[in-house]
Amino acid sequence: MMTPSPPPPSSAPPPGAGTARDVLIPFLVLGVTAFGGPIAHLGYFHKAFVIRRKWLDEDSFASLLALCQFLPGPASSQMGFAIGLRRAGLPGALAAFLGFTLPSALVMALAALGVALVAGPMAQGVLAGLKLVAVAVIADAILGMARSLCPDRFRATLAVGTLAVVLVWPLTDLPLALGQILPLALSGLVAWIALDRGPPPPPTKHETLPLGAGRGVFRLILFAVLLLGLPLASAWGTGFQVFDSLFRAGALVFGGGHVVLPLLQAEVVGAGLVDSPRFLAGYGLAQAMPGPLFTIGSYLGAAAGQGLGMGVGAALTLAAIGTLAIFLPGFLLLLGVLPFWGRLESRPGLRAALAGVNAGVVGLLAAAFWDPVVATSVHDGPEAALAAGAFLALRVWRLPPWIIVLALAVTGGILLAP
Repeated sequence: MMTPSPPPPSSAPPPGAGTARDVLIPFLVLGVTAFGGPIAHLGYFHKAFVIRRKWLDEDSFASLLALCQFLPGPASSQMGFAIGLRRAGLPGALAAFLGFTLPSALVMALAALGVALVAGPMAQGVLAGLKLVAVAVIADAILGMARSLCPDRFRATLAVGTLAVVLVWPLTDLPLALGQILPLALSGLVAWIALDRGPPPPPTKHETLPLGAGRGVFRLILFAVLLLGLPLASAWGTGFQVFDSLFRAGALVFGGGHVVLPLLQAEVVGAGLVDSPRFLAGYGLAQAMPGPLFTIGSYLGAAAGQGLGMGVGAALTLAAIGTLAIFLPGFLLLLGVLPFWGRLESRPGLRAALAGVNAGVVGLLAAAFWDPVVATSVHDGPEAALAAGAFLALRVWRLPPWIIVLALAVTGGILLAP
């Protein structure tokens, strides 16, 4: 039997040791600098809150990561929400969400009111340059996570196996979400069988948070009521229709922002809320923004209002509704499951299974790095060279990400404009 490497001794402060202001400031900084999409965000969080600030240890980070990957919704935003929750309770969770989301949500909402401004050749070149930044940032994040989550041959094999399954899954014509969940479940099962499970671990830190079982059950019930009841309320007006469409998209998608595109397109374009060209322009812009890709909900709410001839105030109100709707289901599920997660982790065998799941997560992220990140961002040799240079500057020269973002945005506007 193989034994997973023990985590290093924790120097993290106890849960609830901070304030909402402690949480808001670093997440606000990430909200304006964390380019690269959900995979890169997990790397940013690991560096900012495990390595630098030591708000939680490697074991707690890996535990939350496994849970957020298994739940529907935006995994990186759920992870940030959970980190804020652990640091300062529910006020800290809300502070993490606002700080990480508000900057790009505001830009996306305003962009929807002037979408023509992001459709010119130079703007398209800038967006192409920012996509190359994402390639470099995500590659760096995956390498960093692989070092901590795949420290031995067994878990590295699980990661590569998951990568292979996810890459070939589209050939099966089966649901894409199943192609993400199934290999993670198999990785956990194989690790549960093969790894030495040892004695039960001590209760996890999640149990010390104010998340009682009764409240967890209530949030899960609220999630189900909204999912089933909102379609009935959508006839009451545009606001309810936007909330229903984006809530359902956020509730049923696994794998984060890139995977939500087909579901969102069916919900908002199919329902006539936003036309297809405006939708695709917003999705392209969302990939160039810092912070979560799910802020496309802000864009779609405002775009729906503009398409109906509403004033700026009403359109921005719909943007706020869209933002809340697309993030809310993931947060309700997280808050509903967390009260039980600590007890589940304390059962014999689950720690080994989580080690396998987290190795599988690395493979899942690597698959998402190849498609859609590389597949939609790198089209020729010069673009590959720019992405490689950005990776060198980030990984070897340790330049601040904002410098690389600025350099590639300017380069893209000059060299990559169509």
